[in-house]
Amino acid sequence: MNFPLLTVTAAVPAVGAILTAAVPAGRRAAAKWLALLVSLATLALAVLVAIRFEPGGDRYQLTESHAWIPDFGVRYELGVDGIGVVLIGLTALLIPFVIAAGWHDADPLETSSKRWRPTQGFFALILLVEAMVIISFEATDVFLFYVFFEAMLIPMYFLIGGFGDRAHAGSDENAAAQRSYAAVKFLLYNLVGGLIMLAAVIGLYVVAGNFSLQEIAAARAAGTLDMATNTERLLFLGFFFAFAVKAPLWPLHTWLPNAMGESTAPVAVLITAVVDKVGTFAMLRFCLGLFPDASKWATPVILVLALISIVYGALVAVGQRDIKRLVAYASISHFGFIVLGIFAMTSQGQSGATLYMVNHGLSTAALMLVAGFLISRRGSRLIADYGGVQKVAPVLAGTFLIGGLATLSLPGLAPFVSEFLVLVGTFARYPVVGIIATTGIVLAALYTLVLYQRTMTGPVKEEVRSMPDLRLREVLVVAPLIALLIGLGVYPKVLTDIVNPAVEHTMSDVRQTDPKPEVVVDAKNGEAAK
Repeated sequence: MNFPLLTVTAAVPAVGAILTAAVPAGRRAAAKWLALLVSLATLALAVLVAIRFEPGGDRYQLTESHAWIPDFGVRYELGVDGIGVVLIGLTALLIPFVIAAGWHDADPLETSSKRWRPTQGFFALILLVEAMVIISFEATDVFLFYVFFEAMLIPMYFLIGGFGDRAHAGSDENAAAQRSYAAVKFLLYNLVGGLIMLAAVIGLYVVAGNFSLQEIAAARAAGTLDMATNTERLLFLGFFFAFAVKAPLWPLHTWLPNAMGESTAPVAVLITAVVDKVGTFAMLRFCLGLFPDASKWATPVILVLALISIVYGALVAVGQRDIKRLVAYASISHFGFIVLGIFAMTSQGQSGATLYMVNHGLSTAALMLVAGFLISRRGSRLIADYGGVQKVAPVLAGTFLIGGLATLSLPGLAPFVSEFLVLVGTFARYPVVGIIATTGIVLAALYTLVLYQRTMTGPVKEEVRSMPDLRLREVLVVAPLIALLIGLGVYPKVLTDIVNPAVEHTMSDVRQTDPKPEVVVDAKNGEAAK
């Protein structure tokens, strides 16, 4: 029997969550260090997964399959393709930074309502989310995926509602009410999407007779799966709706600004850089893999929704007065690019979309965590409360600028490569859509540079005059993220070599090939011909 590496990779943070929660109340430091060590062990396992994965080998590797609920055809079935490998790596990489950045976010804090923040619970919930996200990237049984797709909502609900941002202008009661509203909205939106998906999951079982992604794909390829056109379209819509809520795609996005605004900065990173990636990943694995004809049928509408997300998210970000809500709306715009790349149905677009998931995670983590350090010093999320920070905290301002430049996809930084591939892939098949999508680039430059100008430049405001620069722990959190943004911007091949074979399989699922150029160059005569 082969070593169950995928199971162990997901089980380590799950067991770590239980152990962290069990640390005695007076041993907060021990709980923090235990959570950090568990996250580093998970990262080591994710690296081992990447090392053992062979990009040119079978589509799903390191597979595991065991009977779970035999009477209903449910199996504990795991496997990873190149897309799953890089997203597991992203998740495992970011969690140690999330834990280190939130080192003091759940320290006991006595307020007027006498509420205390349980440190052990905070870090245990983060590890629990990590475990559920990782197994979601590994699951090749649809029902198994659904269980963890929904289960991760519970720890996220408590992280948003129970450990909210301390930078509130109002009373403690008002802050608690805002956190509760954001947490409930997050939960309800995603539960509704999950319930619709559950109906589609049951419908899929009725049609296919099992939940195995690989068996269903094999039956479709062999022509033995009888799925009527209207049935396939209805099932596709059930799956896609749930993934669009999680992604989040306009107009199902409104929970995200509330959730990110009321969360601590590390939890906000957990939401948009880790959890939301499950939605876009699932579009590639399940929507395109299970319902290829319905995916092509729905593509025109989805491209319109993606364009609206790109432009709307960027426009609303320009007008934001709250730093964290600005980053949230910027993320909505970026997720629009990811969905655009997926449904452009080109290899460049889908490779770019996968890289965008990784690079958006890195850039958003860098920007949001530095923003969190900034907010914790001033005690305010409002942009107007800052000014001249670069004169008193140059390292903080410099890292904030690099994170912002990555967000606007500056050439030389990792997000540029992914955004370029998405646009190239979109132009190849839908040139008008590609042209409209480029407006998001201009707007991204506007909201990022205006944010930097208003917070970091100009006269030093009295309230920030004594602001300390980044401490050693904070530098150790941000510096590796910046190094990765630069490294992957210069040499993205380390990821594309893993991703591209998986994209070829996805393109084969939907029976699509890349459009051929309309103009070719005669190498002998140097002339262009149709």
